[in-house]
Amino acid sequence: MGRYVIRRLLQAIPVALGATLLIFALVFALPGDPITALAGEKRMDPAVADALREQYHLNDPLLLQYWYYITGLLQGDLGTTFSRVPVSQLLVGKFQVTINLAFTALILEGVIGIGLGLWAALRKGKATDTAILAVTLLLISVPVLVTGFVLQLVLGVQLKKSLGIDFFPVAGAFEGWRSYLLPGFVLAGTSIAYLTRLTRTSLVETLRADYIRTATAKGLTRRRVIGRHALRNALIPLVTYLGADLGTLMGGAIITESIFNLNGIGQQLAQSVYLREGPVVVGIVTFLVMVYIVANLIVDLLYAVLDPRIRYE
Repeated sequence: MGRYVIRRLLQAIPVALGATLLIFALVFALPGDPITALAGEKRMDPAVADALREQYHLNDPLLLQYWYYITGLLQGDLGTTFSRVPVSQLLVGKFQVTINLAFTALILEGVIGIGLGLWAALRKGKATDTAILAVTLLLISVPVLVTGFVLQLVLGVQLKKSLGIDFFPVAGAFEGWRSYLLPGFVLAGTSIAYLTRLTRTSLVETLRADYIRTATAKGLTRRRVIGRHALRNALIPLVTYLGADLGTLMGGAIITESIFNLNGIGQQLAQSVYLREGPVVVGIVTFLVMVYIVANLIVDLLYAVLDPRIRYE
């Protein structure tokens, strides 16, 4: 097990380097001059602009710029924005907001998605199963932008007006964990639909297996057959999906954070791309790449827990 973990961590090094180089190249290839964009509508003094380009190595080739960035990153320096603000200082607190939002969405996705999928699988072909499939199809079809504003209006505004219930804040992160419930559900809406369908399909297939019929024939209760045998084996593709989806939730929070006015890395990423703040964009992407790598490693290790036949020697 230890060798496997070390090998996977070593494999993560070229993945991280390749991802950061790719995003660095994409930022470098964007049209326009970031120094000119920094000045806005005003015209910057040419001498000042040249000095800034020299200071930030903008006149150097791409690979040399990347070398300067990566050597600073290995020393714990995320770089400095073109407005001379340290990137680490700029991102303080924003990572925490996005992490809170992503984990809230992941928990809602796991609880609701697996719960609805289990319910639908045990009632396959009945009205409940059809209704759940219809709801998941609706969640997949409706854009996040529409879902966010509708739930914001219904649960955040109308519910408060009609019943006096103020449980779902509509903006900001000032109400603790309650502030992340509504945006978390909006962010995880599509993933909940996919996970529900995946759970239903996986469990229906597992319930047809020979060992399930054998366990039933031995006289085990239905609850024990489903919980101990069927669900445990059906969880392997679900865990795979949840692990990969964590990075997607963190990287895809731009629209959700904008709707609910959450000052996280999603908003910062969109603003930095617009302003061509290369160090900020690459720093955020590097963090998301590491989240993907760690999540996939944890998922691989969980396989051995769910299925004792899987071993990493």
